[in-house]
Amino acid sequence: VCIHRVRSCSSIRFIKSKYVCVFDRSALKFSHQQRLFRTSAVSCGQIVQFKLSDIGEGITEVTVKEWYIKEGDSVSQFDSICEVQSDKASVTITSRYDGVIRKLHYSIDDIAFVGKPLVDIEIDASKGVASEDVVETPPMSHEEHTHQEIKGHKTLATPAVRRLAMENNIKLSEVVGTGKDNRILKEDILNYLAKQTGAILPPSPKAEIVPPLRKTEAVPAAPKDKARKIPVPVSRPIAFSGKDKTEPVTGFQKAMVKTMSAALKIPHFGYCDEIDLTQLVQLREELKPVAEIRGVKLSFMPFFIKAASLGLLQYPILNASLDENCQNVTYKASHNIGVAMDTEQGLIVPNVKNVEVCSVFDIAVELNRLQSLGSAGQLGTSDLTGGTFTLSNVGTIGGTYTKPMILPPEVAIGALGKIQVLPRFNGKGEVFKAQIMNVSWSADHRIIDGATMARFSNLWKSYLENPASMLLDLK
Repeated sequence: VCIHRVRSCSSIRFIKSKYVCVFDRSALKFSHQQRLFRTSAVSCGQIVQFKLSDIGEGITEVTVKEWYIKEGDSVSQFDSICEVQSDKASVTITSRYDGVIRKLHYSIDDIAFVGKPLVDIEIDASKGVASEDVVETPPMSHEEHTHQEIKGHKTLATPAVRRLAMENNIKLSEVVGTGKDNRILKEDILNYLAKQTGAILPPSPKAEIVPPLRKTEAVPAAPKDKARKIPVPVSRPIAFSGKDKTEPVTGFQKAMVKTMSAALKIPHFGYCDEIDLTQLVQLREELKPVAEIRGVKLSFMPFFIKAASLGLLQYPILNASLDENCQNVTYKASHNIGVAMDTEQGLIVPNVKNVEVCSVFDIAVELNRLQSLGSAGQLGTSDLTGGTFTLSNVGTIGGTYTKPMILPPEVAIGALGKIQVLPRFNGKGEVFKAQIMNVSWSADHRIIDGATMARFSNLWKSYLENPASMLLDLK
């Protein structure tokens, strides 16, 4: 019988025909199953296994810290799916597809492996997803920076900027980025469009620069409590279970194990000194209200970092790295100075990039950003890698002297103690109150001798004890 098949979901209708012929039952059965499969694909969509991609730095596994979606939720391209944490940084994974989440392959705190399915996403098969598109999406850090390879050149742009460029048929390689590290901003795309179409765009708003206040107009400082502050211990609930507990070493603790094991192979040289910060303390008190008006918290650390950068210009060996075979020394052009931070996730060391071309205020702005992200556990890989020199301000917690461990491949590190009011003698032999801070340096004794470390420390000390002298060397 000649059969006219009319599709209605998964059913097949037979329409009577005046022509009769012999047919094979097995062929009809196969055709029926095939039609059922195709109809199901159209009505229910295609399931794509969304795999965890390689996030670089040799990382093969991560810990799932938070899901931003659940089964049955609809997602669009570039929507955040989950946050994962490696031993180096926290990374937000974003969707490559528009569809519906059908399955989560991991629970919170599970270990996810690179190259393995992360979620199953049901997409609309009618949109025609090619087989080569069914691959994992690249991860995105909390800065939402993504790199696009264009003719061997890496272009830095956010997913929103990339989508805006794609919608307007703009090649990112033709746009000049004005953001940090030549990152392409939304304004750059709009300006590029304006040049092509002749449109006039309103100027992008810029932060208003507030001039320093005169002494007569200075903001009155809040009265300080002269009574000595007694540290209050942090109260935590104590639970006695009576049983030993074993936990795996994960996250930043795992990174610390790896880094400190490598640091033990370095012959450390130690050097300590004390710094009189009396003038710097006064200068910071004058500049704090100005920085607060600009929305920035000004601590002592930006001054310490900038003074270190000025010293590194004179002693570049301290901003170098030594290869594994100890045959070559690489002098780093950028001063990416790391700052050790104590967080709930453990010790992390983000770094301020290109300090040699930054002002003290620029460094303060960047430190505020790093501290906010560090407290929230949202520092990206770019913030935690690429350091060339490190300062650790352990004095914010307590202590005077310490023995800091070098962070390979760096060759030097400094640890700052707490600032204390101590009696000292001036040139006339008179006793006065001085703001004293102690510093402890560690250097790689394979390429740095004691005299070089001492000379660098003396130069750094002179900048801080006479902060006005930094003005002569600022670029």
